[in-house]
Amino acid sequence: MNTHVAERIERVPEDVPGAIRAVKASLRAQIGDVEAALRQVEAFIEKEIEDIRTTKERGEEVWPLIDYDQIASNGVTDTQLQQIHRRGCLVVRGHFPEQTARGWDRQLVEYVEDNEFDSKYRGPGDDFFGTLAASRPEIYPIYWSRPQMEARQHERMANVQSFLNHQWKFESEGSTWFDPDQDSMYPDRIRRRPPGTTSKGLGAHTDSGALERWLLPAYQKVFRHVFDGDFDRYDAWDAAYRTEVNEYAGGSTMCSVFRSFQGWTALSEMRNDQGVLCTVPIPEAMAYILLRALRDDVPDDELCDITPRRVLPVNDKWHPLLMQGLSVIPDLQAGDSVWWHCDVIHSVQPVANQQGWGNVMYIPAAPMCEKNAHYATKVAQRFLAGESPDDFPEEHYEADWTGRFTENDLNTIGRRGLVLDR
Repeated sequence: MNTHVAERIERVPEDVPGAIRAVKASLRAQIGDVEAALRQVEAFIEKEIEDIRTTKERGEEVWPLIDYDQIASNGVTDTQLQQIHRRGCLVVRGHFPEQTARGWDRQLVEYVEDNEFDSKYRGPGDDFFGTLAASRPEIYPIYWSRPQMEARQHERMANVQSFLNHQWKFESEGSTWFDPDQDSMYPDRIRRRPPGTTSKGLGAHTDSGALERWLLPAYQKVFRHVFDGDFDRYDAWDAAYRTEVNEYAGGSTMCSVFRSFQGWTALSEMRNDQGVLCTVPIPEAMAYILLRALRDDVPDDELCDITPRRVLPVNDKWHPLLMQGLSVIPDLQAGDSVWWHCDVIHSVQPVANQQGWGNVMYIPAAPMCEKNAHYATKVAQRFLAGESPDDFPEEHYEADWTGRFTENDLNTIGRRGLVLDR
């Protein structure tokens, strides 16, 4: 397995505009004809968006739908696999039995109430909550409840994560970039959105690096074919060099691991017109974003309004073509899970007077590699202390909570995911 990743902290350049000017000049020279390269990508994107539009007009789901039993029995068809690769997202129906998911939802309520979270909540710990007006958060800074940990170390979760990781080309450029059959445990928060909620939603964006995608040498290697003006050779599913990327330190949206897919598991029934997830289901859209910032109408010291330590915004001002592809998830039942490729643009629709609950546990696929193993060892220490993981604000609500999941509750999958057994 590739072992080039060391304990390396990337810092935002002191002169960000200067760094942008320098890298844009270098990349423009490397590409040659930026406009021609962008037109090639645009033509590809336009065809994909037309297919998305006609799929919707036929009344069909844009998101690929896979039954968990198909994954467990190795019964996913070639056509379904092709659609997953094309769309970069999918729903796993029945990932967990509905009764199991609803039981977890009830247990989370009990965990929060038994530990009097409402009276102890100190307000948002990061800018993620900046637009929320409610006294209770939608995103709870909770990591170590029994439901979350049971889901993370569940055999069904391990099976789905392995299936997702195997969609990638994890051996290339003479290296094995990750182990597709062993995930690292990446703890994230929960969302509980009650009926009657009015929410502004979340604008279209991508995670896992913003400025970094242009400025960092490792990311330049990831997108080497795009930056060589050779889009035909670009493979959004090639993992080469992705496990060597380290995002800039200091941001509240930083992720210290390589996630092959971001994802969440539904704990309640959700209608797709009630403020839910959308994606632009085109993994290759990242090539468009990268080249669009190099066009002459963007100031030489800017990258389409990207700022340090924030997610990468996608909007009508700079990316109107991509915004045409936004596609909402289908209706979900408790126990279904939703997944999207780490480059895929995503957003959350606004909602007024939401009907029904909107509760999820955020659990990604983060295959084991040196980078992910390094973070997992730190996660293990936070877990044992009941503290917030390093990628999240230092709120540590659960340190003295009762009913927290303990080391004795870990199974083999959980211990391996935390690098306690190797």
